[in-house]
Amino acid sequence: AAEIGYVPDRTALRLKTGRTHVISLVLDPHDELLGFDQSMVSGLSAALRGTPYHLVITPNHPTKSSIDPILYVLRNRAADGVIFSRTEPDDPRVRLLLDENFPFVSHGRTAFPTPHPYVDYDNFAFAQQAVQRLKQRGCRKLAIILPPDRFTFSGHLRAGFMQAVADAGLEWEILAGTSLDSPADDIRVATMARLARGDRPDGFICTGDTAALAIMAALTDSGIAIGRDVHLVVKQTSGAFSQVRPRVDTIFENVALAGQQMAELLLRRIQGEPAENLQILYHPEPWY
Repeated sequence: AAEIGYVPDRTALRLKTGRTHVISLVLDPHDELLGFDQSMVSGLSAALRGTPYHLVITPNHPTKSSIDPILYVLRNRAADGVIFSRTEPDDPRVRLLLDENFPFVSHGRTAFPTPHPYVDYDNFAFAQQAVQRLKQRGCRKLAIILPPDRFTFSGHLRAGFMQAVADAGLEWEILAGTSLDSPADDIRVATMARLARGDRPDGFICTGDTAALAIMAALTDSGIAIGRDVHLVVKQTSGAFSQVRPRVDTIFENVALAGQQMAELLLRRIQGEPAENLQILYHPEPWY
């Protein structure tokens, strides 16, 4: 078959097996994490290599409902399983897919009592560790930039931050007038406006590396020396951020690994493995 260049006909395979051998990745365009899409696709592709499954990327336009791509897949039976990210506590996509008993894995958790497959990063632990690192550097007042409230991981970040600053006895604030989803220029302008007022923070927790670049630009433009007058802890998702100067403290989230794990879990779910066995919570690397 290899010598004559035989390639199985996917339409025939679908008729024979009832499966498309397609995995649909629903991507929500967002820029707050450098290289997120590329890393996710790289991990998914690595896991699917050597299987009969193909990865199809379905973009979801920011102005459209997040459930539209899911409805398309379900109505057209365009895939055997779906992967998506940026979950909400009461996520309508999860509710629909559970009701339809359709295989899926989410990047992020929800508040549903019914178990469903997911791979998630422990943002609660990230926020706590970031606070501890900044306290050790002598910071007395911390600021954090959060994702929009509707996302589950925003609540995890907020809860971890609030508990950690209370335990450490530190002053705190949440950057107002902006969020992790704001354009980088808006984050820079909002940060500069905050720095212009008195009693500014001396420690910043950046929950995305794009936001970190904007905050670092604001600090530099305001004449504040990073590493001397103020310290940062950044959630890093891209190797490119390692080239940023001055160097700042980072905690790594391995998005490629998450992609690989989600594909592996989804294949197991398609084969009928129970959802409660298909849940991974990825913890930040220990810090001492």
